[in-house]
Amino acid sequence: MSRDTIAEIITSIRNANMDKKETLRIPSSNITENIVKILLQEGFIENVRKYRQNNKYFLVSTLRRHKRGIQKMILKRISRPGLRIYSNYQRIPKVLGGMGIAILSTSQGIMTDREARLKGIGGEILCHIYIC
Repeated sequence: MSRDTIAEIITSIRNANMDKKETLRIPSSNITENIVKILLQEGFIENVRKYRQNNKYFLVSTLRRHKRGIQKMILKRISRPGLRIYSNYQRIPKVLGGMGIAILSTSQGIMTDREARLKGIGGEILCHIYIC
């Protein structure tokens, strides 16, 4: 049985958000670092730092707080190990008409839907993220 690291990240962020926790600890890998970096650039999380514990690396992220508390973030896994979803750059879906983001795995790395459209490359649609 293989591990779906992307689904684990999404689930842990979703659970921390629903539980109204401020910080979150995620096991570190190249994929998780790239996804968390995108979330940081897009403003879904405030802060990220990497630390080591017992020869394993972890990312500790601080979820973004809204004026009325922690904002409700909706994360949805699109492509999964049993059903991969690919798209060319012309058919990359706009999440909520451009209000949310789609994270794609492309030949040039993991990036948002806007970056992929600008570069003219498609790829595997990993997840959709937006705020209610």
